[in-house]
Amino acid sequence: MMEQRGMALPGPVLGDLGALRDAVQRVLDDHWVPEGYAAPHAGTYPWQWLWDSCFHVLVWQSLGRPDRAQSELASLFGPQAPSGFVPHMNYVRRPGAHADLWGRSDASSITQPPMYGHAVAELFRAGPPPPDEIVEAAAAGLRFLLEQRGRDDSGLVLLCHPWESGADDSPRWDDRCPGGFDVDRWRAEKNRLVTTIGFADDGSPLANPEFPVASAGFNALVAFNAGELASVTGDDGLAAAAGELAAALDARWDDDLGTWADAGPTADGSGRCRTADALLPLLVTENPVRAARVVADLCDPSAHGGPAGPAGVHRAEPVFDPDGYWRGPVWPQLAYLLVLGAARFDIDAAGRLAATTVAGAWASGLSEYWHPDTGEGLGATPQSWTGLALLLAERA
Repeated sequence: MMEQRGMALPGPVLGDLGALRDAVQRVLDDHWVPEGYAAPHAGTYPWQWLWDSCFHVLVWQSLGRPDRAQSELASLFGPQAPSGFVPHMNYVRRPGAHADLWGRSDASSITQPPMYGHAVAELFRAGPPPPDEIVEAAAAGLRFLLEQRGRDDSGLVLLCHPWESGADDSPRWDDRCPGGFDVDRWRAEKNRLVTTIGFADDGSPLANPEFPVASAGFNALVAFNAGELASVTGDDGLAAAAGELAAALDARWDDDLGTWADAGPTADGSGRCRTADALLPLLVTENPVRAARVVADLCDPSAHGGPAGPAGVHRAEPVFDPDGYWRGPVWPQLAYLLVLGAARFDIDAAGRLAATTVAGAWASGLSEYWHPDTGEGLGATPQSWTGLALLLAERA
């Protein structure tokens, strides 16, 4: 394994992006559905997922299809609640598909990282900007999380369900699996946790007494997206809220482990596991010393580094499994975000991180996620959000 970490993976020459661009274009076109979005994978993921679609918006824009970027962005707000809550799944293709789980027919009853703040900001920067009603929908979604969602005593926003983090089986949740982590037992527990969420009158999820976890990764993405949206709209209130959340998050830094710790009941246990999603505060921290340590670990082959991109779990963690779902593989959306964070402090390291991720994405066949050393594709293949490799190649 140590020898594999030093190997270069086959991939398109970064100076000639034609093959990668063509491959990404085919995947996004093949996955496009008449309802106005790209299904992540036609067989495994036929519905619309919130943060997947936000990443697709970025890829469509890079492919020179602003029409589809705008369409996909608008479609994800279809089931938005009056409170601003945006569901993480939209069943516009077949309402009622999972109504028995969610208690509603049009969408899910939980959210996901609000990447629409970044998506809107990127469309502003590239032009043309989204319509005013879409910009306001994004602001409302972020205000719901910042103003109405439950908070931990630390000041961090609480999750209502582990799926809201996007990191479904992260080792960070292991303390909340009765009897210790087991895939089947954890699957049953996640289904049970849907039933214990506390909702507002309009169906917006406010808190879950059975999962009162404040995830460092999720909070980083709330703060990042609020700051991104405020940067193009001039919303001072949103900018201030983003700064306050980032400050509360930075207070969760664990200098011994070199990561940010979750708040809540897992704070002294699994909430300190060194995972890639827990390094997302790199997007919002103003501490260059901490940032330098995180960037070094992301590039270090004995930590998170690898020839196929950043491993999802630190290699020294006992739970590290390079083939295990959320236990060690490279996830392209996290790699993309970590590259953005690294670029704030070390542009050269960000370029190296981008290049290894592109190599892994290409070797995997644009898979959902992949082995950090070999690039072996895992999960659904191909997956639409791995088109982010095109954006990363442009940065490498």
